[in-house]
Amino acid sequence: MDFMEKYIAELESSGRVSLKIKVTPKMSKTEFKKELSDGTLKLNIKSAPEKGKGNKEIMGYLAALFSVSESCITILTGETSPQKTVIIRKN
Repeated sequence: MDFMEKYIAELESSGRVSLKIKVTPKMSKTEFKKELSDGTLKLNIKSAPEKGKGNKEIMGYLAALFSVSESCITILTGETSPQKTVIIRKN
């Protein structure tokens, strides 16, 4: 997951970072798999995409990964889509 270090560093230096994420639900483990050539991050999640469970899991995972509270994370686009743009701000 070394490719995530640059995003974590960007959050530390600028106070905010924007992520383009492609979500694959119903996987065995919640984790970032890779960065695609266009900068989109592939994220596997355990949850099914129903009743906001997937988004809740994504928010919790990102909060832990970036060491921020869930209130610092905003799903800007893709609330009901596998393609999401997420903004993370420092606490």
